[in-house]
Amino acid sequence: MACGKLEIDILNSFWTLTEENEDRDISIQDVVDYLSQNGVERAYTTIKTVMDRLTAKSILVRYKVGKKFYYRVTMNKKEMALDAVNTLVDQFFDGNCASLMKFLEKEYQDILV
Repeated sequence: MACGKLEIDILNSFWTLTEENEDRDISIQDVVDYLSQNGVERAYTTIKTVMDRLTAKSILVRYKVGKKFYYRVTMNKKEMALDAVNTLVDQFFDGNCASLMKFLEKEYQDILV
């Protein structure tokens, strides 16, 4: 499932904020605060809109506790990374993972040595 830069920033905030407690309730304000600490200044309404899009994509789930809404991520970082790699393989390498590996070896041979 393709995600934009801000969507990934938001998901990374979830994964970081829930490292110690995966059951932690995460609010929009928690994400806004986390992102601002890391140099990503966005309006609350912008973050809310993007989180609503992630909810529509079933990457986040939203639930209510009292009068406040909270969110949880439905996929861990590894699952999202594998999904992104599979999308890349399908779109650019005709579904052939070996072709991706050959491409990476060729393009990044200086790094791999």
